[in-house]
Amino acid sequence: MESEFIIALVAVVSIFVVFPGMVFHYITLWRKQKTLEPDDERMLEDLWRSARAMERRIETLEQLTDTHPEDAAPVSRRSRSPLDR
Repeated sequence: MESEFIIALVAVVSIFVVFPGMVFHYITLWRKQKTLEPDDERMLEDLWRSARAMERRIETLEQLTDTHPEDAAPVSRRSRSPLDR
């Protein structure tokens, strides 16, 4: 009789206390990870600056190669979006 009571008590406690506690624990971890940490934001900003610098270099190289076209009209590039400026 006593062992059945202990098993029932453990089952009830695990269903109504342990399981919701685990669920809420992982929900709070998931919500924390939705935002970027300061180190991640700095790294993303550095990558953004590097990409913009590389884009400027590529545009300069394209302009240099387009200044002396050999029997062909220069190829027009599509304009940059206002979000990249």
